[in-house]
Order: sequence, then structure tokens, then C-alpha cells
Amino acid sequence: MKKSMIREALPKPNVLQLSQYNITQKIMDSLINTCHRAVLFSIIDNAKHANEIADELNISLSAVYKTLNQLENLTLVQVEKFTFLDGKKIKLYKSRIGRAEIKLENNDAILHLFPNENYRKDED
Repeated sequence: MKKSMIREALPKPNVLQLSQYNITQKIMDSLINTCHRAVLFSIIDNAKHANEIADELNISLSAVYKTLNQLENLTLVQVEKFTFLDGKKIKLYKSRIGRAEIKLENNDAILHLFPNENYRKDED
């Protein structure tokens, strides 16, 4: 009986609010992940391919691909261009953000993302 009373007392978020919370929460979760941050930091200044990132950070290639996929789905990274390596077409990734801030205000977490000033500057 008490559970139903509690549920009725809490306001139900609308779909838009829930969607906004979910993407913001996913981005914040991603930014606190050590592997995700390391990959983002490694591709702020220069676009790199997955093998280069894995070698630089000394992490497995599969972990890099998984991380890049998650960051790309959150639009935090983007394929800047394609190149060829050993006869294979590969993607070069670049961070779309240069800085992020998470603030706690009015009992809520506020996420501010700032664009990467180096984004698209080194295109051929």
C-alpha cells in the first residue's frame, strides 16, 4: 500500500525529459570511464586510427574499437577522414569535444560540452 502512495506522489517525467536525461546520463557515464577519457584525450589534437590509439595507450584493439563505437554513438567523436593502411581503408577518429564540465546545481547534474577547437583544422 505504501509503495503505490509513493509512486503516485512522484511526478512522472515526460518522454522528452526522460530522453534528455538518458543521453546526458550516458555522456556523463562515458566521461567518468577511464578508458573513454584516455581515448578522447588521445584524439583531441590529431585524428588517429584505432591501431594507433591502442598502441599509444597500451590497451587492446578490441577495447579501443568498443570505446570508439560508444563515443561515436554519443557523438563525442567523429570519423574525420579515411585513409589506407596496408591496403585497407581505415577510419581516422577525432574528438568533437575539447572540454567538458559537470556541475551540481539545484539538486541536478548539469553537463556542459565545449567544442574541440582543433576539430577539422588538420584536414588535407
